[in-house]
Amino acid sequence: MTESERIADQIHRSYHGTAWHGPALKEVLTGITHETAAAKPIPAAHSIWELVNHLHAWIAEANATLRGKRYESLQGDRDWPPVTETSPQAWDHTLAALEDAQRALHEATHSFPPEKLGEGDRSYYALLHGIVQHNAYHAGQIQLLKKK
Repeated sequence: MTESERIADQIHRSYHGTAWHGPALKEVLTGITHETAAAKPIPAAHSIWELVNHLHAWIAEANATLRGKRYESLQGDRDWPPVTETSPQAWDHTLAALEDAQRALHEATHSFPPEKLGEGDRSYYALLHGIVQHNAYHAGQIQLLKKK
């Protein structure tokens, strides 16, 4: 197994399950309604929906970067895309978009040339491991928000 394939496996685990840290992102999102996703049980904190939009933005950015886009840190609405509609259909669309982005990143990572992973904070290696950590971090936040 190549290093890229190992990283792809970790990305998969952080989203779909059997992650070492506990429930993966998709497991945590299961059963959340559009009302719960849009709620702000902690007024100064992000909603679940805002967190999912943020996760989607970074997963899509990592995917685009692996496929040749110049890497850039997301800022403002690109980093935290606003929730503009809170219908059940909009929530379903948000979850489907996250799933599609995750699938595309997994595929791009799995086939990424290991010799291009690089080293350092701005490397593909750091970006991809960052996605794994980002998924775990925000899954924990979502888990707490579900309990409020």
